Order: sequence, then C-alpha cells, then structure tokens
Amino acid sequence: MTDKNNKKEGVYVMSSESNAGLKRKYTTKDKEFWRMIGALVCASLITFANLYFAQPLMPVFSKEFSITPAESSLSLSLTVIALMAGLLIFGFLSDRLGRRKIMDIGLFLSMLPLAFMPFIDSFAWLLVLRFIQGFFIACIPAAAIAYVSEEVAPRSVGLGIILYIAANSMGGMLGRLGIGYIADAASWQTALLSLLGANVVMYILYLWWIAPSRYFEPSERPFAEDITGMLAHLKNRSLIPLFLAGIMLQMAFTGLWSYLPFYLQSPPFDWSLKMISFTYAAYFAGVVGSITAGKLSQSFPKTKLLIAGTAFFISGTLMTLFQSGTLIVIGLSLNCLGFFVVHSLMTAIVNERATHHKGGASSLYLFSYYFGVATGGTITAFIWQAAGWIGVVSLSLVLIPFVYLIGGQSPVALKR
Repeated sequence: MTDKNNKKEGVYVMSSESNAGLKRKYTTKDKEFWRMIGALVCASLITFANLYFAQPLMPVFSKEFSITPAESSLSLSLTVIALMAGLLIFGFLSDRLGRRKIMDIGLFLSMLPLAFMPFIDSFAWLLVLRFIQGFFIACIPAAAIAYVSEEVAPRSVGLGIILYIAANSMGGMLGRLGIGYIADAASWQTALLSLLGANVVMYILYLWWIAPSRYFEPSERPFAEDITGMLAHLKNRSLIPLFLAGIMLQMAFTGLWSYLPFYLQSPPFDWSLKMISFTYAAYFAGVVGSITAGKLSQSFPKTKLLIAGTAFFISGTLMTLFQSGTLIVIGLSLNCLGFFVVHSLMTAIVNERATHHKGGASSLYLFSYYFGVATGGTITAFIWQAAGWIGVVSLSLVLIPFVYLIGGQSPVALKR
C-alpha cells in the first residue's frame, strides 16, 4: 500500500513501509537531542530577552519621554497582553499547521520590531511596536513543549522540558542584565540594536540545530470542539485554584522586579542602571530552583514542596526591606529561587490534574500567569507612587501566602 492511498477523513496515516523507515524518537544518548535542545535554548533566549528587556528601561523611558512610572510600565504590560492573545491563537494553529512552522516564522517576526524601536521618538509608537512584538513572542511558548513531547522519547522528555524552562529564566535574566548595562554605558537605542544583533546570531543557530517535525500529526478536530474542551477546565474545581494562584504569583513577582530599578536609583542607594542590571543575575537561582524542584518532585509530593517555595519567596522579599545592598541581593536571589520553584511545580500540577485537553489546561495556566505579569507591573505602579517600596513589598507579602493556600490544596480537599 502506498502513502498516497493511506488517508482517512483527511488525516495522514503512515504505511508500515514508511513507518519502518522512520527513525526512533530522540533520547539523551543522541546528538540530535542535544542539537534540538540547543536550538530551543536559542529560541528561548530570544523570546524571553525580547519580552523582558523593557523592565530595567522603565526609569529611562520615564525620563526620555517625560511620562509617569505607571505609563512606562505599559512597555511591558501591553506586550504581555498581546502575548496572551497570541498564546491562544498560535496554540490552536500549531496543532494544525505544525510546530516548526509556527516557531520558525513567529521567532523571526518577533525580532523585526527591534529594527525600528531605536529610531522612533514617540512612546506611543514604541508601545505599538511592543504590542506587535508581544503577539509573535507567543509562538515559542505556544508550541515548544508540544514539539519536544512529540519528537523526544518519553524517558527523555522530562529533561528536555526542564532545560527549556531553565532557558526561559536565562533569557529573561540576560535580556534585563545586558540591556540595563548597555543602556547605562551608552544609550537605550544602542542597547536595543545590540539585542537585535544577538537575536540574529541566536536565530541562525536555531535554524542550524533545530530538528524537523517527524511525528507531528495535524489535528482534524473543529475549533469549536477544542474551545469547548478548554473552557471545561474553568469548571474543574481542582484547576481553578491553580489558575488564580498563577495570577497572584506573577503579580507579586512582577510588581517587585518592575519597581526595583526605581527603588535602587533613589536615596540612600543612588545606584546606576549598570549596577542595578547586575541584580538580575539573581535569576541564576531561579534556574537552579526550577531544575531542583523537578528532581525533588519525583520523590516528594509537589503540594508539600510548594511550602518551601513560598517560604523562600517570602523570606527573600522581606530581606529587600533592609537598607543594605548585600542583603537586598541575597533577598532577590531567594525571591527568584522561591518563584521558580513554585512556578515549575504548579505547571506540573496543572498537567497532572487535567484529565483531557491537557494542552488547553496548560494554555489557561499560562494565560493566567501572564495576566499576572500584565496587571502586576501597572497596578503596582500606583502602590509605588502612594507608599513606596514598603507598599510594593507589602503587596507581595499579602499575595504569596494565598498562592500556597489556594494552589497548594490537594484535589481531595478541593472536592469536599
């Protein structure tokens, strides 16, 4: 039987002949696995550096364009709102058009706005470009995990996903640190051109290393069926708390880090943007946290590990109240460690509790997670203006205990 005749209702079915010629899925013993992960690391560095580079530049935008901190925070918030819309759209499209098409094209289009941003003199146009960029930034998070799950053998999938998530935090860290440093040494325009150059190099490496989608099968389900399946999760009493916890987790985290530059540039610190940019090296603790949480979750209940994560988050946040640069940096490292422990665990818990349309459940969690990013940066602006750093810290200390109290409950307790 030929492949041409092997179709049922529009879904391609491999013949035994072609299936026999198809290589097995990649494992950690294959160099192709490491090339694939290297490609996704490059894509992740591009994606999350492009998403978060605006955070250290908010004080610069306030001075450059004569705007308030709340207005400057829109350079991140609007980008994230566009990303949220893109997650829903590109998640559906990747199921139908293929993971590689969405990732290859979306990654390129997310880079293009950087070529124009340094040459504009209007904050409104900067926001337009950031909105466009945010929409296409969604392509990688919408398709990458599904791509790994399809192309990698089950015993190696976990490591592949952990390395990809760790690269997410690395991308956010390098984007913040590098842009802040270069902007202080030269200008924000030079910083963005440098970021564009780094994007181009990473994109070339991505195209060189990325493996073809050998196991992708396009979905033939109607959009309406997928949407119905996704919305059913909003009635699941074991998932709703996790979605709410995702919002509160990111509101607390984003609010703190968005106004950190404003705080450290003020007396008694008077730090330069270059010095402040090095505080983002605390994200290394987040890389360690996400990997460690993944390993420990194989031996201990995830809901119990959430206690340790929230404890690190709270203790680190409290340490930022001391007027000591050393203690603040230690506190920020604990804050990042706790955040990424909690986030990686809740991502895994969502996947476990969803009994159907797991991709839809993950998309809803990411949607709520990024909703927290979008609202955290802007809402905290008003708290910063009214109560300063104590107000920002107080918001985090109010929200984080609820992350555990709501998201850390067992499914049995939620059904009582």
